[in-house]
Parts: sequence; C-alpha cells; structure tokens
Amino acid sequence: MRDHIQREDYELWNIVTDGPLATLKKNVEGVDMPKTRADCIAEDLKKWEKNAKSKKWLVCGLSLDEYNRIQGCATTKEIWDTLQVAHKGTTQVKISRGTLLYSQYEIFAMNDG
Repeated sequence: MRDHIQREDYELWNIVTDGPLATLKKNVEGVDMPKTRADCIAEDLKKWEKNAKSKKWLVCGLSLDEYNRIQGCATTKEIWDTLQVAHKGTTQVKISRGTLLYSQYEIFAMNDG
C-alpha cells in the first residue's frame, strides 16, 4: 500500500503517517481554529483535496470487513493506525502470540502412525 500511494503522490503518504494537512486561522484570542469553507483560499482547498485523496486511496483498497473496522475513523492517520493494530497487533499481542507459538513448539510430538 505504501509504495502504491507514494507512487501516486509522495505527499499523500506523509498525510497517512503524519496526519492531515492543516488549514487553520487565528481567532480574536489568537488561538488556531480550523478554517470554514468560506475562509479558504485556493491553497487551503488543495490541502483539503489531498487529505480526501489520501483517504480515498486507503479506503478503496479495503475489503468489506476491514471497511467496517475503520468506518468510524475521521482521518487517514486514524485509518492507518487502526489497520496496523488489526494486522500487526500491539506489543502485548505480539508477545502473547510468540509465547503461544513457543509453547506449541515445546509440546510438539510425533503421533503413532
């Protein structure tokens, strides 16, 4: 998936791993707030387009079961993180899998016949 997205547009992969490109403005207190569509300039719209495009590339490559797993995710980064945990597991899951495989190996024996 990484190679496919990078070939399309390298910046899309950065959006997947780092999060969406921000379109912010300062309010009267000087705090950054997301821009509304009316406040956007052409550069901001390009950022929104790239964010949507990166999400499309991930979602279109998913099976129905995987789609159901990520349908509540708002950003491409959330989708990617959810898929990584589902397919690789957390550190604790990896340790548990290793322990299980090791114990199965220890009790492995040849049956008669």
